[in-house]
Amino acid sequence: MHSGVHQAIATVWRLESARITASVARVVRDLGVAEELAQDALVAALEHWPHDGVPDNPAAWLMTTAKRRALDHLRHRQMAQEKHDGIAADLEALGATHVPDFVDALDEARQDDIGDDLLRLVFTACHPVLGTDARVALTLKLLGGLTTHEIARAFLVPEATIAQRIVRAKRTLSEAGVPFEVPRADALAERLASVLEVVYLVFNEGYTATSGGDWMRPALCDEALRLGRMLAGMAPQQPEVLGLLALMEIQASRTAARTDAQGRPVLLAEQDRSRWDPLLIRRGLDALDRADRLTTAPGAYHLQAAIAACHARALRAADTNWARIAALYGELARVSPSPVVELNRAVAVSMHAGPAAGLVLVDALMDHKALRQYHWLPSVRGDLLARLGRHAEARTEFVRAAELAGNEREKTFLMERAHRLNNAGEAKHV
Repeated sequence: MHSGVHQAIATVWRLESARITASVARVVRDLGVAEELAQDALVAALEHWPHDGVPDNPAAWLMTTAKRRALDHLRHRQMAQEKHDGIAADLEALGATHVPDFVDALDEARQDDIGDDLLRLVFTACHPVLGTDARVALTLKLLGGLTTHEIARAFLVPEATIAQRIVRAKRTLSEAGVPFEVPRADALAERLASVLEVVYLVFNEGYTATSGGDWMRPALCDEALRLGRMLAGMAPQQPEVLGLLALMEIQASRTAARTDAQGRPVLLAEQDRSRWDPLLIRRGLDALDRADRLTTAPGAYHLQAAIAACHARALRAADTNWARIAALYGELARVSPSPVVELNRAVAVSMHAGPAAGLVLVDALMDHKALRQYHWLPSVRGDLLARLGRHAEARTEFVRAAELAGNEREKTFLMERAHRLNNAGEAKHV
């Protein structure tokens, strides 16, 4: 029984930790302290729920517990520092003399034009006082509830490096007294690039999970989409904001077709395109059209959205304009050079000019340090070798890719591809 309760706690925490941390941070004005108080609520759940049962509204239970911890924290700070205007205002808004309804009072006292704690959380974590890598790592952990291991895989760097970045980032924000707020005017543009990167990394973690038993985490995709739409509402004249929104909308449109009834991955070429969400495609194409009208020099998200649009406009996989996709990846490599972009360009080139042409590009990446533990490199190479009829070599690459993959669904999928090569070659890609 306890194992079921613990699983329920883990699920709720994964979905709600960002909101809880964000709400507490608005009260205590310190991200490090907010995360500790949110963790205290998690510990309380682990102590009480196995005996008392899972509450009817577990998310609300965690939120209330965390905010009560925040109230206690503020009271202790008040006693330690005597009177402090900011703390006194917080205590008054919290309704310190009657705890149960302090949340609504605080919300009314602290509302601004955005009215969203998660956006405050993102922009605070992306403050210029931090380096770009620290901003992204901290926000991924706080917003998406991702582990340091998952973030490290996203960045292709050691886990210890990410852990150090997060600890130092929280300390830096606390020492600098960074306000918990959405920036205004010029400060907004200054911090927008790292925010967009964070939002897209959260989306990607939901779109293809780095670990666990599920290939996708739709809740993370939904959260990233919600934030992307809000950002587009805040900055409707920013083409990269619209580009990112377009990219996420179009990619999210494929969600229902990306897995079969057993939750196994379905190759892009094999997806039932009638299951792609037409509303999300229309929204994505509309955002892309607005971005196109704003600039003649598209940025990285804008270009990726244009690539996604090529797939969305193809009624059948055979109708895909691979020549244009390859050209767009070439432009993306110029605007935002990256070995991962080059790997994707190699796939597009292989679909347009043949697997031999793609293999030349992939082989040039084999010794790239950043891709040594990246499972998609041997996966793509295995695909190209299989299409060339070099089945034994392809099988070796798929096995290596499975060994590097952190997600159980991907591991199984890649091993199945390796085993199928005993009978026939494949000419498909994810």
